[in-house]
Amino acid sequence: MYSLEYESEWEERFSKLDNGVQVRIWKKVLQIKAGLPGRHLGAGVDYFVEEVGQYRIAYKSFEKERTRRFYFVGT
Repeated sequence: MYSLEYESEWEERFSKLDNGVQVRIWKKVLQIKAGLPGRHLGAGVDYFVEEVGQYRIAYKSFEKERTRRFYFVGT
């Protein structure tokens, strides 16, 4: 299991989403917390991205600290 951290903009973006979308995204966040990171955002970029329908979740994984920091959620 990883600990989770969020950038300040994450909460603002997440709160603007519909409740149904928030639930789906939260389920994906819990999967990210428990498992392996998703695909890299691009070659040589430290960010990972997960998809939930048309929405994207961007985050970094810090293996030494066992932390996942979330930066963006949205379309």
